[in-house]
Amino acid sequence: MIKRFQVGSRMSQAVSYNGFVYIAGQVADDRTADLQTQTQSVLQKIEHLLAEAGTDKSKLLAIDVFLPAIVDFDKMNEIYDAWIDLKNPPARACVEARLADPMILVEMTAVAAV
Repeated sequence: MIKRFQVGSRMSQAVSYNGFVYIAGQVADDRTADLQTQTQSVLQKIEHLLAEAGTDKSKLLAIDVFLPAIVDFDKMNEIYDAWIDLKNPPARACVEARLADPMILVEMTAVAAV
């Protein structure tokens, strides 16, 4: 059975199916915040969506990180490394990408087991 979470007119923020939950690209609500604050906000949103889908960060399978400036890699990782479950780290990619709004400093997608 397919379950959709936080359904909007264009997309769902998360969709679960067949034991997996797929989380759409998450960005910080406060786009005036610095990179580390935005990173913390994005990770909190992912954690909330995981909980809503009945899972948690220990079951993360993959995270994709999008940064408009790859030079911010280390700053983003300071927050990410403190958040991630070090006993169960997911596969991860981090790429430089032009994002939808120049005020967005980080965006992440995720896949987890439910």
